[in-house]
Order: sequence, then C-alpha cells, then structure tokens
Amino acid sequence: MPIPTPEASRSPTVPLLYLAFALAGGLCVGLLGTGFHLAVDWLTGAYSTLRALAPSPFIALIVAIAGTALLATAARWLVLRFAPEAAGSGIQEIEGVLEGERELRPLRVLLVKFSGGVLALGSGMVLGREGPTIHMGAALMQLVSGVGRLGQEEKRGLLAAGAAAGLAAAFLAPLAAILFVIEETRRQVPYRAHTYMAVFLASIGSAAIAEALLGQTVSLPLASPGLSPLLLPVFALLGGAVGLLGLSFNRTVVLALDAPLRLPQRLWWLPALVVGAAMGAMLQLFPEGSGGGEAVVQLLAHEAAPLGFLLALMMLRFTAAILCYGTGVPGGIFAPMLSIAVAAGLAFGTAAEVLLPDVEGLARATAIAAMAGLFAASVRAPLVGVVLVLELTGAYGLVLPVLVTAACASLTAQVLGGRPIYETLLERTLRLAGQTQPEPRERTPVQLGMPD
Repeated sequence: MPIPTPEASRSPTVPLLYLAFALAGGLCVGLLGTGFHLAVDWLTGAYSTLRALAPSPFIALIVAIAGTALLATAARWLVLRFAPEAAGSGIQEIEGVLEGERELRPLRVLLVKFSGGVLALGSGMVLGREGPTIHMGAALMQLVSGVGRLGQEEKRGLLAAGAAAGLAAAFLAPLAAILFVIEETRRQVPYRAHTYMAVFLASIGSAAIAEALLGQTVSLPLASPGLSPLLLPVFALLGGAVGLLGLSFNRTVVLALDAPLRLPQRLWWLPALVVGAAMGAMLQLFPEGSGGGEAVVQLLAHEAAPLGFLLALMMLRFTAAILCYGTGVPGGIFAPMLSIAVAAGLAFGTAAEVLLPDVEGLARATAIAAMAGLFAASVRAPLVGVVLVLELTGAYGLVLPVLVTAACASLTAQVLGGRPIYETLLERTLRLAGQTQPEPRERTPVQLGMPD
C-alpha cells in the first residue's frame, strides 16, 4: 500500500497544526462525553431517590410511569422542535454529512443531543450513551475545525476523528473507536497520513480524559478463563444463533422507526408517551429490563440465573430496545445490543454446560463472545466487534472464541441477506428527506496499515 507523497501531506507545518487541532478536539470531546455520562448518572440517581421517597409501592409505580413518560416526551419534543437530526444514535447522520447528503448544525446538535439524551437515558429508556457521544463528538470537532483555515478533506478527517473520540469516551475503547470510524467512513474520507493520525490522536485524548475523570480503564470487566480450541465448534454454533438474532434486530429497528409515520402529525407525542410509560413501569417492577444495560451485564455475569429467566430477559430487552429507539429520542443501540447479547450468550452457555459439565466458565465465555457476534451481525464489522468487546471486558484470553463467534455471526447475517444497520438507517433517512441514496457499499476488512 503506497505511503502518502509529500504533495498529498502538504508541508510539515500544516499536518502538525492539524494534528494539534485533532488532539485538542479529542480532549474536549473527552470532557463532553464524561460530562454526559455523569449527567445521565446523576438524573438516574435522582429519579431513583424520588421513587424511593414515595409513601407506598403503588405511588412509586405511578411516579415511575408518569416520570419516564414525561421525560421521554420532553426529549422527543426537543428533537422535533430544534434538531430533528438529533433523533436516535446519530451515527447515520455523520455518515450522511460525510457523504455530502446531510447538514450538521453543530450547536443545535450539541444542545439537543446532550439535554435530550440525558432526559431519555436518565429516565430508564433502553438506549445507550455511545450514539449521542459519537454525534456530539463530531459536532464539537466541526466547531474546532472552523477555527483554522482547513480544506474539505481535512475537515472531513476531523469530523471522523470527533466521532471516534465520542465512541472512545463512551466505552473507554480507543482502539475499537479508531477501527469503527475508519471502517464506517473509509469511502467518504480519503485517509492520508495526517487525517489517519488525527483519528488516532482524538481517540487517545478522549479516552485518556474519560479514564482519568471516571477512574476506570475497562467499562465492563468480565474475567474468563481460557478455553480449549476443541470448543471452537460450540462458538461457531453460537455465532450462527447470534447472527439470526442480529438479523432480526436490524429488521425490527426499521419497522419500529416506520410505525410512528402512520400517525397524524399532531400525535407526535404519542409513541414517546406510551413507550415511556411502559418503560417506567418496567423500571419499577423489573429494573433488569430497563436502562442502557451496563449494570445488567455486570449483574448477569456475576450471578447465576436460570435458563428461562435469561431467555425472557433477552426477549424483553430486545423488545424494549426496539420500541425505545423507535420513539426517536436521542440514544444509541450499542449498549442495549450488548446486554441482549449477554443474556443470549449466557442462555446458550447454560444450555451447553448441560452437555459439557466439566468445562469451567463456559457460560461466561459464551456471553462475552455473543457480544462480539451480535455487533458483527448487526453492524457487519466483525473486527471492530472483536476489538470492542475485548477492550470493554478485558477478556483477552478469549480472542480465538470471540473471533470465531464474530465471523460466524457476520457470515450468517450476510448469507441470509442482512445489511449493515447504519447503512440501512442512512438510506432510510435520505429516502424520507427526498434525497438521493448513496450506492450500497461492499464491506471489506479494515486495512491496518497506512491508508492510501
């Protein structure tokens, strides 16, 4: 692969200044992402305290139902009133901006994504932080890029770097963030030496700030013993099962987004109100089924649960994530997807342990591998899924089982006609806006060397 020529990189001064912009922007995104994390945690805690002060369980249930319904509806109002592009995760919006098909209004996105995301996630909706932080990271980096006199190529590179920094701050996974963004934007951003390194520096700076302020280096620590290579067929079967789950997830997400379009415009508030009320009831009666899923992952991984409970929880969180995302409030699907995968993987491993009772830690290992598998099947970026899960959990001893699971899940989704979720969401967004759809992309592995 050719190394960029001096003409491509311009003079040494311009790349150094450009990289300084990227690092400074990454540090700012780290502060923003950490602030978003802490704000969501604060509202979650305050809301829990409010319900705990209720004089009876029935009153607490009413408070939960009304509170989540109102918070979700308020989040949806903010989106519709000030920045419709801030709905959902925002990853497809960033891809659309890089395609030249969508406009990024950075100040509006920052304000609406932050405030609406805090309201939605803090109320117990089954959504994740990573979508909002990616969108806000790109928006903040666009503001940074406006300070210097940069060309379009450099601005696109910084936009991608901001998105990577947002993901790095959300999951404390800078390497996965770098791979994900380069995989998702390799067609729109002509990566050269300095734009490539901008993504690196922004992700490193963002993750460093987040780790320092949050006091942790791994988001979901899940230790697991190494397993014999003779068990790899088990993980191949797991990959096939999780591939089917990912295919179903992608298709039902689109159905959930399209369903509210059939309502009269004056009833814009109805989906968020109804789904919010249902999530409020679940928050009070069955808290494992609510929220982004990080706490659920830790709970399931450290406490044994019966097979029936795991299957029920998987289906419940699957349905809840689809419904919450379909309301159009700010929030991502990565974190809910991981919790669904953990429940599915534990259920698969629990059943497998009946046949293989002497294998220590099999269910924990299948839970970890299932996270990579579901990500690979939905996003269709298996390498990113593997690296993300290993960085999230620290379970580097399971590299081979995780690789097998992700590969089989991705192949299963591909053979059955599945398409990458964000590509599908972008095409839907452009279709509704009456714009030209970009041609479908062929997924190829990310090149780990210096880009052309």
